[in-house]
Formats: sequence, C-alpha cells, structure tokens
Amino acid sequence: MVRYCYIVAEGPQDIEFLIRLLKLYGLHRVIKLSALDKFWEPLVPKTFPVDDDLMKRVPVPTFLANSELSIALHSAIGITRLANTVEESLALIQASEIFGVGFVLDADSNETPFDRFSELINKITPIGLPLPSELGKVTYSSPRCGIFIMPNNLVAGTLEDILFECAKLNYPDLLELALNYVSSIDTSQLSKDDLRELNKPAGKNKAVISSISSILRSGRTLQVSIQDNRWLDENTLSLESVNLIKIFLDKITGSGKFCVGVKSPLQNLTSDERLLTSDSDN
Repeated sequence: MVRYCYIVAEGPQDIEFLIRLLKLYGLHRVIKLSALDKFWEPLVPKTFPVDDDLMKRVPVPTFLANSELSIALHSAIGITRLANTVEESLALIQASEIFGVGFVLDADSNETPFDRFSELINKITPIGLPLPSELGKVTYSSPRCGIFIMPNNLVAGTLEDILFECAKLNYPDLLELALNYVSSIDTSQLSKDDLRELNKPAGKNKAVISSISSILRSGRTLQVSIQDNRWLDENTLSLESVNLIKIFLDKITGSGKFCVGVKSPLQNLTSDERLLTSDSDN
C-alpha cells in the first residue's frame, strides 16, 4: 500500500534540498501529469492565471514517487502561508489517507527556533493535525506530523548554514574564495536598499553560498546547483545537521532503511539509487 506524505517548506531551494535527501529512498520526480497518482490531482491547478495574476507562479507541488511512497512537496513563504497552504491542500485531497505531514522552515530572523515553532503551532492548531510536542519530533499518529527548523532545531539559521558545512567538505577552495569576496565588499559604495538582504542575519552566509553556486552553475538558481552538484554525497551525508533532517524525513515517511547511525548511508544503496542522489531528473 502506498504511503502518501505531504511536506511544506519555505522556499524552492529548501524543497530541492529535501528532494535530494528523499531520493535516497529510490524516489523519482514525477514530470508528467499522466504519470501522477490520481490522489494528488486535486492539487494541480486547472486554470491559468492563478487568482487572475499573470505574474504569479503556478502553485503546483513537486511530486516524488516509488512503489511504496508518493510525496508532494509544496513551497510556501512565511509561517502564515505554510499553515494556509497545508490547510488548503488537505481540504482538496482525502486527508484521511495521508500518512505524514511535515513542516520544514528556518529561523533567519531575530526569532529563535522555539519562537518560530510556537508561532507555527498556534497557526496550525485549527487545522486539526496531531501536534508534535517538541521541535524535530514526529507524532506517531494518523497522520504523522512534525516540524523541523533549519539548521538543527537549536540555533537560528537557514539552509545556507547547512550548505556552508557541506561546502567545507566538498568545495573548500570555492568556500574560501567566496568568503574573501563577500568580506572584501566595500559597503560604503552601496545604498541601504542594495544592502537590505546582505544585512539580514543570514545575509552574508546566503551571499557566500550564492557565490559558490554561481560558479558551479553559472546563471542558474541555487536550487539548480543543489540538484546538480555535490552538496549532498557520501561526505556530507555524515554531517550532523544533514543527519537530523534525514532522520526527520525517515519518521515522516515511515522509512527506516537509511536511518543515520553509520558513517555512510550510501553504502547500502544500489548503483541506480546512488545516481538518484546526484543526477538531475530526466
């Protein structure tokens, strides 16, 4: 019997990072509507433009599947949208058939992870999901439900903090060059508006990681680099922050094959599954 799971995260780069980890289960990205499990079809918009807005991105989830799992991953910015997106989606599908619901967000503002957790709990309480008692914990109920705040549920940060650790292992030279580049910027030549993103708590780390990705995939977005490059491999899967997210996904999806307790989770993969962790979808 297929386990249906629904995961919502704050941005497309977060979604792509989760996809790379979920491919460890032998999941593949569903590209064509004709190949999509009919369970998810209500989440695919039938009209364009959405809300009469020609510039608005069509809010369709990314779908992954194998013989045992079928997963929808939805991008939503901000705690209010995270909660609303889940509520709207569960209203369209057979919510009773959902095996697990996961929320993945970050703490890149002045809020602590616990503050964001508490705020999200308040927002999703009316939905009626079984609420986790702690950050990173998953309820073993129907459906399973859990909240993960990057980088590790303990300190403020973002996905880029995790990618920073990955770069230390796999792109040390590029990381050093990117750090020197960002630290050498003469901010006196830039306006307040120019520096708005850089001056945020996570701004410098994001600039460093974006600099590395612009070399690895010039002219492309960070999520493309996450999909194509060596941010996740045998080396980086051993990082504690990556392990924590992997374990969280194990619990949300009911999968334990690759629980992190060994040095290299990839050692049990088939050759085809190894390719799934690094290759782009065809």
